[in-house]
Amino acid sequence: MLQGFMDGSETGLFVEIKKRMKIEIQEYQSIPTSGQALEFSFISTGPKGAVKKIVQFIQTPNPEIYNLAFGNFLPDGTLDDRVRNDNKDSNKVLATVATAVHKFTSRYPARAVFFAGTTKERTRLYRMAIANRFVESNADFEIFGLNVDGLDYDVEPFLKDKNYFAFLVKRK
Repeated sequence: MLQGFMDGSETGLFVEIKKRMKIEIQEYQSIPTSGQALEFSFISTGPKGAVKKIVQFIQTPNPEIYNLAFGNFLPDGTLDDRVRNDNKDSNKVLATVATAVHKFTSRYPARAVFFAGTTKERTRLYRMAIANRFVESNADFEIFGLNVDGLDYDVEPFLKDKNYFAFLVKRK
């Protein structure tokens, strides 16, 4: 169902979002930790201290779709995507993750990015972030909502007030 919808054209959604919003979107400086733009890291700072975060783009069985993995970078080198830091910087963290998506798709414009929350609450947070910041200026990306339909996904253009299991973004 997801095959054949990638055309690879390139634009800059996140730059346009920042221009159109009346407030400045702050983000952390993300540092690519791989030369192929498959991994980015940054430090979340707040009342709970400094927390190293990692964003990874992992190829799925479909070589045109990459899964976005995001969470705390643990001392053993693994990623914890279930921890809740409550560092009072979720908007800044989400803006930084969005910038990583922008950088990844700038380098690989024909690839789409799949992401879902590890809980219903996180998926809802992602939906609200998309609805509040991305939908009104989606001139650069196509944004899709996905719901499970048997063994496949039902894919549709993102609707602001609809719940989804996951999301997919691709450059127009």
